[in-house]
Amino acid sequence: MPTSSMTVNPENRSTDAGTPDPAPTPDLPLATAPVLSLATAFADPRARVDEILELPFERREKSRFRAVMLSGETIGVSMPPGTLLRHGTRLKLDDGRVVAVEAELETLLEVRAADAQELARIAYHVGNRHVPLQIGESCLWLLPDHVLRAMVVGLGGQVVEVQAAFEPESGAYGHSHVHHQHDDQGHGGRIHVFDSRHESP
Repeated sequence: MPTSSMTVNPENRSTDAGTPDPAPTPDLPLATAPVLSLATAFADPRARVDEILELPFERREKSRFRAVMLSGETIGVSMPPGTLLRHGTRLKLDDGRVVAVEAELETLLEVRAADAQELARIAYHVGNRHVPLQIGESCLWLLPDHVLRAMVVGLGGQVVEVQAAFEPESGAYGHSHVHHQHDDQGHGGRIHVFDSRHESP
């Protein structure tokens, strides 16, 4: 009784004698994976929200990046240079959906002092270092920095680490992009102000 034969090539598997399986699709790294939707504009703050995007401050101060929404979908964000995404900001995707930006909980330094005058003094010295700073009624919040922490303690402040959303003060001269970075000594960053009134002639 005749029997049928099937040849299997390691480079090209086949289910029968003449029909090869389709070639496998390679996994794409995040940097080259296709983006389903792109956010390039703000949406009306009263618009109905379709998706939520939680981001730490370090991501919200960038104008171009890739991120994953709570639904698990990856999107691209491409906003004008200098854009700072605040908690509650609404972005409009190119497919019409509205995405609400929420500040993600992150590790911060919470600074307290004996009285309001001492706290104001600490805020003054931290502000002179040009780092992002959030001011509350009875405390300050800043991103972790061992040099600033030591300075605050030296000024009489009490410092503890907390998990909270970070919403620092914006620039005093219009829209600004606050960038925090460390050098080899742990020093903080600078505030870059994007305002035509302050451009060099």
